[in-house]
Amino acid sequence: MCTPRTGHDPARKIDWDCLACGRPWPCDPAREDLLTTHDAVQLRIAMWDALEEAARILPHTPAAELFERFLHWTEPAAG
Repeated sequence: MCTPRTGHDPARKIDWDCLACGRPWPCDPAREDLLTTHDAVQLRIAMWDALEEAARILPHTPAAELFERFLHWTEPAAG
């Protein structure tokens, strides 16, 4: 999985919140960096991988919530 260059990395083994700002990852700074360092397909693949990893750590989180958090924002119109 890719991680942003900004230091806004996920707490992967804990709650998937951002280590820098405490917001749910990918936070806005992480998203901005990921958008500039990946093409659309690479970004969606990386975020799908992140979703799968997060689902194992957060098994009680609804699938729709994980989709919104990790994938929905990668759609061009979702911005």
